[in-house]
Amino acid sequence: MKRYEALAEEIAESIATGQLRPGDRVPSVREASRNRGVSPSTVFEAYYLLEARGLLQARPRSGYFVSRTMARQAEPQCSQTATRDQAVEVSELVFQVLGHARNRSLVPMGSAFPSPALFPLPRLALATGKALRRLDPWRTVEDLTPGSAALRRQIALRYLGMGASVDADELVITNGAMEALNLCLESVTQPGDLVAVESPTFYAALQALERRGLRAVEIATHPRTGIAVDALAAVMAQHPVKACWLMPNFQNPLGSLMPDSAKQALVELLARHEVPLIEDDVYGELHFGGHKPRPAKAWDRQGLVMHCSSFSKTLAPGYRVGWVAAGRFVRDVTQRKFMSSVSAPLPSQEGLSEYLQHGGYDRHLRQLRATLAQHQQAVLGAIARHFPAGTRVTQPEGGYFLWVELPEQVDALALHRLALSQGISLAPGQLFSADRRFRHHVRINYGHPDHPGFQQALETVGTIAKALASVVN
Repeated sequence: MKRYEALAEEIAESIATGQLRPGDRVPSVREASRNRGVSPSTVFEAYYLLEARGLLQARPRSGYFVSRTMARQAEPQCSQTATRDQAVEVSELVFQVLGHARNRSLVPMGSAFPSPALFPLPRLALATGKALRRLDPWRTVEDLTPGSAALRRQIALRYLGMGASVDADELVITNGAMEALNLCLESVTQPGDLVAVESPTFYAALQALERRGLRAVEIATHPRTGIAVDALAAVMAQHPVKACWLMPNFQNPLGSLMPDSAKQALVELLARHEVPLIEDDVYGELHFGGHKPRPAKAWDRQGLVMHCSSFSKTLAPGYRVGWVAAGRFVRDVTQRKFMSSVSAPLPSQEGLSEYLQHGGYDRHLRQLRATLAQHQQAVLGAIARHFPAGTRVTQPEGGYFLWVELPEQVDALALHRLALSQGISLAPGQLFSADRRFRHHVRINYGHPDHPGFQQALETVGTIAKALASVVN
């Protein structure tokens, strides 16, 4: 844990225990820096993190004040490592349950995307038009695979900002992150191979394994700190794991964030076994703290980490532009990209490159993060008020998902069906495991702060869950 995170946790605990009460003024940045022997920037980052959580409020020329008491709810229990590897058959259930998620008439708690209204689409359109007006026609041929050289340079610069050195020649632009992840999976596995994933894990990862005829082994994962590296080591000592597909930063559905020490230990473990890591990092930019968490790629010295991301969750979902920093596998990934789809659309790439260079991407991200952090607190408050006793919920430091553990009597698929009848979509826990073990869990997407019916929908879901919890089997 970094110094500013430790300071933030100490202050948050003081708020939770009542030592600091709503309206209390916390020490100034200068005073806290002097008293605690840390730099002013450390204090500022801690206060920024607490402000993003909704615990502190900055008042002009007055300082920082406690804005509310902290509703600290119990978090879901840590999952357990699967007792055996598992053939994957989830696609039919995923399509049945989530086929309606794109219906705009529903309250989109089950959606995988944040609200489109959060993105600067007019600015992107202007940037795209400007880039295309001066585009050299030969670029439409020269940049087919691995993608726009200008965009790859911009992405490489962003890696430097997060403490990872990635050469632009290591990058391959793809049609969204899912294509990047699938290309990586194809490059390092054969049908029948064993792939380690988190428990729970993103259903699209399970679908990718299913499509390729791979087997999954689900590793114990903590709802706050991510996959248990020692549990993964124990599995690798006994089973021939060929690859890992993991989300160290704000994992979907948990929202967990692996500490830097755990990421380093993970990369070192996989390097000893020569096992590649497919790192899904599409939510890393949506951090509520002052700095983007480093990817596992930052500790990669063997080229075994294939870091995948995209702009779909932060800037432009419809543009379908992702990428992979493929390490030692860049040649194979590039060839597979060429054989599968040749290239991502060049207009989208050029428009994003122009926007990254001139369009205020970081300013947009700061506003987006603050909006998501504020709405997370509102949703957590509604869950505390309306959901049945015994409900547990994550409180992630980024992303836009909450993982909710309901009383054992509540079947998530039944809750999903009843909520759907009331115009509300949910993502039931059975989608997030090859053996469908999370039957009384749901994932809630809080990335729709503009939806007028969201708070009422939470109350409705809570009422349904209470009724299900009260049924005696």
